[in-house]
Amino acid sequence: MDADSVWILVPVLLVSFSSGTLGEDVCDSALVSNLPASAFCSSSQLSSSHAPVFAKLNRRDGAGGWSPLTSDTYQWLEVDLGQRTKITAVATQGRYGSSDWLTSYLLMFSDTGHNWKQYRLEDSIGSLTGNSNADSVVLYKLQQSTIARFLRLLPLGWNPSGRIGLRLETYGCPYTSEVMSLDGSSSLVYRWSGGPRRVSREVVSLKFKSLRNGGALLHAEGPSGLGLSLELEGGKMLLLLREAWTSFPGSHHLASLGSLLDDQQWHLVNIECHSTRCNLTVDKHTETVALPPAFDHWHIQQLSVGALPKPDPASKKFQGCLENPTYNDQNLIELARRSNRQVTLTGNVTFACTELLSVAITFPGPRSFLQLPGATTSVPGVVSVAFQFRTWNEAGLLLTLELARQVGVLWLYLSEARLRLHVEKAGRVLLEITAGSGLNDGQWHSVELKSRRGHLTISVDKDEDDGGVAHSNPLFPVAIEKNLFFGGCPMEDGKQECSNPFNTFQGCIRQLSLDQQQVDLILVQQQKLGNYSDLLIDMCGIIDRCSPSRCEHNGRCSQSWTHFHCNCSDSGYSGATCHSSVYEQSCEAYKHNGNTSGYFYVDVDGSGPLKPQLVYCNMTEENTWMEIHHNNTELTTVRSSSAEHQHLVQLDYTASEEQLSAIISQSDHCEQELSYHCRKSRLLNTPEGSPFSWWLGGAGPGQRQNYWGGAQPGSQQCACGLQGDCLDPQHYCNCDADSAEWTEDSGLLSHKESLPVRSLVLGDIQRPGSEAAYRVGPLRCHGDKNFWNAAFFDKEKSYLHFPTFHGELSAEISFMFKTTAPFGVFLENLGIRDFIRIEMSSPTQVVFSFDVGNGPLEVHVESSNPLNDDRWHRVRVERNVKEASLRLDALPAATLEAPADGHVHLQLNSQLFIGGTASRQKGFRGCIRALQLNGATLDLEERARITPGVGPGCPGHCGSYGLLCRNHGRCLERNNGFHCDCGPSAYAGVFCHTEVSAIFKPTTSVRYTFKEPYEWSRNISTPPSSILSDVSLRAENVSLSFRTSQSPALLLYVSSYQREYLALLINKHNKLEVRYKLHSSREAEVLRSRAKNLADGRLHTVTIRRTKDLVSLQVDQNTREAFNLTSDGEFNAVKSLLLGRINDPNDVDPDLARLASLGFSGCLSVVRFNTVSPLKDALLQPPGTIPHVVISGPLLRSNCGSTTSTNPHAAHNTPHQSDPSGSGQPLVNAIRTDSALIGGVIAVVIFVMAAGLAVTAKLLYRRKETYRNQEVKDGNREDSQDFPFNHQTDSQNATGQNPKEYFI
Repeated sequence: MDADSVWILVPVLLVSFSSGTLGEDVCDSALVSNLPASAFCSSSQLSSSHAPVFAKLNRRDGAGGWSPLTSDTYQWLEVDLGQRTKITAVATQGRYGSSDWLTSYLLMFSDTGHNWKQYRLEDSIGSLTGNSNADSVVLYKLQQSTIARFLRLLPLGWNPSGRIGLRLETYGCPYTSEVMSLDGSSSLVYRWSGGPRRVSREVVSLKFKSLRNGGALLHAEGPSGLGLSLELEGGKMLLLLREAWTSFPGSHHLASLGSLLDDQQWHLVNIECHSTRCNLTVDKHTETVALPPAFDHWHIQQLSVGALPKPDPASKKFQGCLENPTYNDQNLIELARRSNRQVTLTGNVTFACTELLSVAITFPGPRSFLQLPGATTSVPGVVSVAFQFRTWNEAGLLLTLELARQVGVLWLYLSEARLRLHVEKAGRVLLEITAGSGLNDGQWHSVELKSRRGHLTISVDKDEDDGGVAHSNPLFPVAIEKNLFFGGCPMEDGKQECSNPFNTFQGCIRQLSLDQQQVDLILVQQQKLGNYSDLLIDMCGIIDRCSPSRCEHNGRCSQSWTHFHCNCSDSGYSGATCHSSVYEQSCEAYKHNGNTSGYFYVDVDGSGPLKPQLVYCNMTEENTWMEIHHNNTELTTVRSSSAEHQHLVQLDYTASEEQLSAIISQSDHCEQELSYHCRKSRLLNTPEGSPFSWWLGGAGPGQRQNYWGGAQPGSQQCACGLQGDCLDPQHYCNCDADSAEWTEDSGLLSHKESLPVRSLVLGDIQRPGSEAAYRVGPLRCHGDKNFWNAAFFDKEKSYLHFPTFHGELSAEISFMFKTTAPFGVFLENLGIRDFIRIEMSSPTQVVFSFDVGNGPLEVHVESSNPLNDDRWHRVRVERNVKEASLRLDALPAATLEAPADGHVHLQLNSQLFIGGTASRQKGFRGCIRALQLNGATLDLEERARITPGVGPGCPGHCGSYGLLCRNHGRCLERNNGFHCDCGPSAYAGVFCHTEVSAIFKPTTSVRYTFKEPYEWSRNISTPPSSILSDVSLRAENVSLSFRTSQSPALLLYVSSYQREYLALLINKHNKLEVRYKLHSSREAEVLRSRAKNLADGRLHTVTIRRTKDLVSLQVDQNTREAFNLTSDGEFNAVKSLLLGRINDPNDVDPDLARLASLGFSGCLSVVRFNTVSPLKDALLQPPGTIPHVVISGPLLRSNCGSTTSTNPHAAHNTPHQSDPSGSGQPLVNAIRTDSALIGGVIAVVIFVMAAGLAVTAKLLYRRKETYRNQEVKDGNREDSQDFPFNHQTDSQNATGQNPKEYFI
């Protein structure tokens, strides 16, 4: 709650706190108004009538309130409540009848009047909002009540037209407790003496105040010496499991909670155990811990407080104070006071809290420094400076002093978390030594600088063994000239007595001594000693920003004095707090990013608690399948065994129980193959009898299922029973016929509530001669209910509403939208003052605006393209304690850092509005889908069905995803998504991206005969497309890829009923020729390409386009070549297209008959003639389904047409670890072949031969190519109305790129 909202509530709160009528448990009594004058003190007072005793709420005594002598941030007002009191609220008021009031202030509490603790709002905000005039009362109710005796208020801001003026009141009630002190050698032991017992829970609770950062706080021991210990280590609370005590007791770390628990402030610790689970609470933070099974009936027999029952060399005893230690509601101090026999005290135990006076000072910022005069020592030539410090920063200046006799300046500073001493004069380094390491861990470290008789020593923690001590014998005397400066230098130092070339120190310093004389820092605070600026004296204001860690999903937290940082590497998440998953939530989402089959990490719940899971995404079918494997997906034999009554098969999946449940829930359909192969091994018996075998499936350990694959749940049948074709009509499974011949019962399980299969129990395997085998396939699911969950908003005033969004510290919102409207609000949720809103403010801008108490803020992303283009756009918003970010499509993210020490809790209370606002203005018109809040999907479709003006679902996906259909593939709309129709394409696959290739042998022949009508005026998508035999073609579009070492070779031949033809071949000079014979009485016209060495075994791509007499030819990425034919430009009565060997001489021109009889050896890929894909039809259509495709000889499908491998048989994919960048690419790893040496030798031979042939060809080849022209400049001529094809010149680029060459 922000301070302004406190002001709004003042009238109600003031009455309730004044009247005290809220019931017996109300703690709202006025605590200050009746205190004597001695209870008030201050840093100064303007006059006796402005004394602190007059600072009582609503009083007009004296000058009407307290005012200090000077109005600056070094002033304070302190109140002694007389005893420790529970404080619940504080009220402030300006000085009566004046212009003096506070606008902001700090609030401090203490038990002793020293070692103050600053009250912080939301664990970060230090300042509280004060008044706006002198008379009104602003009351602030503490978020959590505080126990203290002393209260101190420090002004931060005041009326600029007046001065500091204050009246105040504090509300609360008396507080009583039992306390005791342990001096590090004393303890309390409680023993249960009531005999054996069983309790439902064990609860131990206490408050402690520790004088050091380590020590055993308590140990609870049960039967057989099994126990739990709470121990301080490095200022953290550890929960340890300790087993039976031996000479060296063993311990196991269970949990760690809290930090900086050695700050000499009270801390609460509570541990509650029930069976094998414990809840450990330290202050406000709780962690649940799982215990070993041995704790199932564990109970406490002995409780040791302050020490372990037996000495442990690794553990210290506790030193400090304890308050109200209770065991199952029994106060152990009360029992000790009454000399109860169950309680034993050892050592020096006092029933009061004995505290050590240790004054610390805090250096919070760049203007902080402490100046002290150099001490005069009775021993000349001796310098000694000692202090303790703690910080989170790796660097910072600790001490500056000018050395006497103009020797130079000495700096003692932190660098890379090490202590360095540096002496310099006029830019020349005289001395530099280093000691210690890792000094930015937030722990107290002692430092001593000592110089005596020419020997200089610096020591850190007096640790000689680990490099904590460094020595030097400087050639110059070390003596203090005048002053010492700690932490920094005055900003305005005209004498330049102090300069700081290093980082500013931010941290705490205490126990400061000069020449072994302790410095009284209270005198510094009273301005009676030295000088200082921007210090908090008598307190250490260090905060652990990593405890509890704000980094989610196991992100590693590191910190400085003012900030923390999350290292999200290897976590699978991103963002300032590792909140947002870098992976998609389903295979469906990966597909719509343009990915193809492969292994992917899928994060089912997005930013939720479930970890990413590696799955296989199968995108080769119309549905996109997610496959989750287990430990045995192969067919497994079960041998008969007379000793084994049943055979149990346990299946362990690669996904966790929670992940499996989430995957099944969000999928449209799931299935799992279950098969049983049997010989003399029965399966389910009869529906009336007890089944021999069964399986467990569903959530958790699974429920017993008595049906088999292909049947219905509860039927106790197999697939053949459902279909009525079992071997034995009296049974409902083939195996139940008990046949001596092998048979099987197989089918798919598709009832989602019964999936996945957890285990099998196979029963009829013990008889002699029984044999069986089983197979449980992987869990396969398709569809994503969340990804396609959409709503259409028809009107600007229409909206959907949902319960309040709770994203107090981390809020992630993602969705997709499409619209034609110029603006509109996507989402809005309001609080009293806080709010969040996401809107399209203009056709090119999306804005995320919010307020968490620091004032309205905005993050916006500008797009260079219109967003109202009726295409899907993706929006991702995140707000956390560090920053707010907005992502739009693939544009760079816009971020806005959160204010330092600002409000962090987002507090909303209205309904969540989707597609509109509470005011029904600027509503969104269009579609919103896949809306997720912190990983949870909102069901827009369900709410839209009952909401006027909003419709469920949103069609029209090809406008956004149609470009994914490549190589002439057509996008077809579906209710949930789209489908690429690859009929018009020579390619296959989910996006028509998979090359269709085949290995041709010399005897291989593929003949495609054109029979059926071919309509130029219509774009036909259903394969195969054909041509009338009497049609005259005025244009062709031919493309293919090949790989061969054969020369000469015929690649493609198209024949005609009128003895015309088109031929594509490699001549004996390894060059490409296109031969056109468009008139039976003329010779064929030969078009030769300039491309060389095409029979080199590499992949080459050829594209031929003809319109009338104009022909263009392109090989690979070479420049397109243009030719002119002399014929009339008509290809008459097309008959057939032939690949490979031509067996019938009548099908080929006599000039090419000999070449055609040789056949083709090599690879042909993605062959396309106009809209016909003959090779694809031959390979992918079932034999006999296309009568006009005739295959003879061996035709082997291969990936030889892929540009990624030179070996057509070596392209296999296997999974490997994830790509941490979250790029969304499938995780594949190519398998190499073993032909490296052979390949290298062949390459050398080919190179030598090719060089010789090239020289010969240059001398012999003088014939000019027929009618060669320059490349056609005007591309529109190719796309004329006589060319009846859709030209996609870029569609072949994937295969036309120069392939990589591998020598393996």
